[in-house]
Amino acid sequence: MYIRYITVMLMFAYILPLQAQTSDSLKTEILNEVTVSGSYKDNVNRNSALQVDIVNKNFLHEHFTGNLVQTLEHIPGVHSMDIGSGFSKPMIRGMGFNRISVTENGIKQEGQQWGADHGLEIDAFGIERVIIRKGPSSLLYGSDAMGGVIEISQLPAPPENQVYGEIVLLGKSANGTLGGSVMSGIKKNSWHVKLRFSEQHFADYRIPADTIVYLTQYLPVRNRRLKNTAGFERDLGLFSEYRQGRYYANYAVSNAFQRVGFFPGAHGIPDASRLHDDGDSRNIDMPYSMVNHLKISTRQQYLWNRSTVTFDAGFQNNHREEWSLFHTHYSSQPVPETNPDKELVFSLNTFNSSLKTDFIYLSQWKHTFGFDVQYQRNSIGGYSFLLPEYRRFTAGALWLSVFRPTSRLSFSGGIRYDYGKMNISACQDVYLENYLYERNYAVDLVESYKWRSRSVNRDFGDVSGSMGVVWTPNTSHQLKVNLGRSFRLPGANELASNGVHHGAFRHEQGNASLVSEQGWQLDASYSCEYDNILIAASPFVSWFDKYIYLKPTGEWSILPHAGQIYRYTAVEAIFAGTEVELKMNLFRNLTYQITGEYVYTHNVDERTPLSFSPPVSMRNRLTWRFKTLQFSVELQSVATQKRVAKNEDITHGTNLLHFGTTVKIPFRDTDVDITLSLNNIFDTKYYNHLSFYRKVEIPEPGRNFQFLLKIPFKNRLKFFIICLTAIFSLAFIACNEDDNNNDDTTKPADTVKPVINLEEPAENDTLQIGGEHGVHFEAEFSDNEMLASYKVDIHPNFDNHGHAKTKSDAATVDFVFEKSWTVTGKNQAVHHHEIIIPENATPGHYHLMVYCADAAGNESHIAVNVELSHEAGEEHDHEDEDEDEHEHED
Repeated sequence: MYIRYITVMLMFAYILPLQAQTSDSLKTEILNEVTVSGSYKDNVNRNSALQVDIVNKNFLHEHFTGNLVQTLEHIPGVHSMDIGSGFSKPMIRGMGFNRISVTENGIKQEGQQWGADHGLEIDAFGIERVIIRKGPSSLLYGSDAMGGVIEISQLPAPPENQVYGEIVLLGKSANGTLGGSVMSGIKKNSWHVKLRFSEQHFADYRIPADTIVYLTQYLPVRNRRLKNTAGFERDLGLFSEYRQGRYYANYAVSNAFQRVGFFPGAHGIPDASRLHDDGDSRNIDMPYSMVNHLKISTRQQYLWNRSTVTFDAGFQNNHREEWSLFHTHYSSQPVPETNPDKELVFSLNTFNSSLKTDFIYLSQWKHTFGFDVQYQRNSIGGYSFLLPEYRRFTAGALWLSVFRPTSRLSFSGGIRYDYGKMNISACQDVYLENYLYERNYAVDLVESYKWRSRSVNRDFGDVSGSMGVVWTPNTSHQLKVNLGRSFRLPGANELASNGVHHGAFRHEQGNASLVSEQGWQLDASYSCEYDNILIAASPFVSWFDKYIYLKPTGEWSILPHAGQIYRYTAVEAIFAGTEVELKMNLFRNLTYQITGEYVYTHNVDERTPLSFSPPVSMRNRLTWRFKTLQFSVELQSVATQKRVAKNEDITHGTNLLHFGTTVKIPFRDTDVDITLSLNNIFDTKYYNHLSFYRKVEIPEPGRNFQFLLKIPFKNRLKFFIICLTAIFSLAFIACNEDDNNNDDTTKPADTVKPVINLEEPAENDTLQIGGEHGVHFEAEFSDNEMLASYKVDIHPNFDNHGHAKTKSDAATVDFVFEKSWTVTGKNQAVHHHEIIIPENATPGHYHLMVYCADAAGNESHIAVNVELSHEAGEEHDHEDEDEDEHEHED
């Protein structure tokens, strides 16, 4: 199978390379980069009808954080979806996950993009230039690029033979980061080679809070450090290129390794016992994730007078593991003999190949033809299940033309067809099957649930295209308009996922009948640069008739630790918004810049916003420059996000003040760069609406002081040898807003969650085993519109979900209870004794969870720790209450 697909890719693949929107030939591009300041950016924007931002090394150095996506947040329209201080994934104009493509050296980065807690495995120290394309890019980059593209590329080789390199040191106070990078390069005639090693270690990060509230429980944050959020990252990369006459080739090998802990208070049921200070803020305990990303790629290019042929090929292995102390709710599931704490494993192998040809006809027309092929195979492991094994094959063909009647006006248009095939393996859970039979569930229900994934064999085919115009009447003004039709093939998680996400307490379920995501997108941009003033605006609007999202179904899952079933569903959706920028020189050395962004999302079918909608934000920045010294102060303002989807929380706005300074110190024949920055000066407590930890009420890191030192060198052979030795030595050691302007005349959808007030049982209550009257359950439920149902789930917590999954002997049985009831009205008081604990129940610690859903599907849940015992003490007085059981008061 592998041989067949690899042969097809290597022999028959044709594609647009991932830098194809730059219409210049290879030679012209290099001359522009070397000889004319700023012309590369101007050239790219003149030849793309989409809004394009060019991020150079100066910008990357000034805003460097050790994390690429957080650095790019300073670009309007780009956001960072974070989990703690370790992982981040990009979002462009409200679109993220598999709707954004990230490419490096011409090859698309392939990992677990579907996960909110999965970041990019790319060395931030080694990034030299980034091109951000906002808007529909499926025509050029295929599926997964409907929201935009982030291109990472290398700068051209030095024009002269030389040995050069740099040493970079990084320190951060918020999480105790200690990191650095060493790079050595050599340019010799036609060859150019660079080798880089980078490593970062960080401790549990600080937050401006002593406690957090999760599922109504107060959890301590000792020393204001979020326990077990430490981690480290280790990267090694080699890049080489060869240029001779009309021939060019490059070869790249990189390996990125990350290991980062998860805050244990947000992993499963909240339990303060897991938050005791262990005295070490740098250790990585369970639960944690471990990711390794290996990438090998090459580009082969040949240039004729009027045409260029480019071939790209690459292989990637993304291996992700999630480790957590073995726990199970199924009495028949044994502890694995090897690696018993390895909960989830995803190993994704990806083969890419592409070939494109572009040629210029009569100096006014440029045509591009391309073909690409990709094959993926994902294997799984671990004692838990979330995503099945699958194989995915895609191929696409495109044509793009650019017509320039004058030097100030250009028209572009193209069309692309893609074919995709998804083969998902079936997976049966025998332990879950036994669990359900033991609890006397109906046979048809057991048959439905025991298949964690069904076999899926689907073919997809779709067309994308675009038309655009770029008008540059003079050097001060530029206007762009682009209309595009884009698409995205559904991912394996959207077709076949079937499991519980820790921290979300929801059963996420794929939908094998989904078709490809489709939409129309209109983008425009205008920029005016006159004297010392720059004004730019980039409005956009998108309409999707089949936008895929996770929809709460109102059905209670019978899986342990699960609330509602959330099922991937296709709906009609609208995105709209704009980015604006104003930049002016107030005085000779003083510059003022203000940038702002607004994103509006709307689920037309449900009449609600879409989840993860970024709030309105703005940055005001003053920069003073004098010779080699620079000072900057920035006010970052984020509005309250009240436009939330079902089961999302409102996130209040904030104002954050940042300060930074950079100085260049001459040292022999180079400049040493020192950058000092102080973020969140007032240690403000705030929440990131896009953060993975937002759902569990964990604020963002507090005040952070950062130190960055960069020491470049050139033509010093001894220094080169020392750095090269250091790279190999280190590598060897390392290996051992609110919206009231809705035009919709219908009533807005309900997005307010119901409220649960659990009176009994309370936290740490002891429940009577074999009690005559059952467990006294008393609660009040309320909602702004209409209640629907609630569910009670009790299951063992022996040894705090550790290896000892049970303390039972032959005479006892672990007690498990799961039942749901219907409730109506806006307010209901519930009192009943329907939870019966049998005489043979195993004593010990248990979790009791209460879920409540309203008629709109909004869900709340709380959890308490209880103990089952034969010596529970005095029972609740049941006299004269028999008629009140399960009493509802409106």
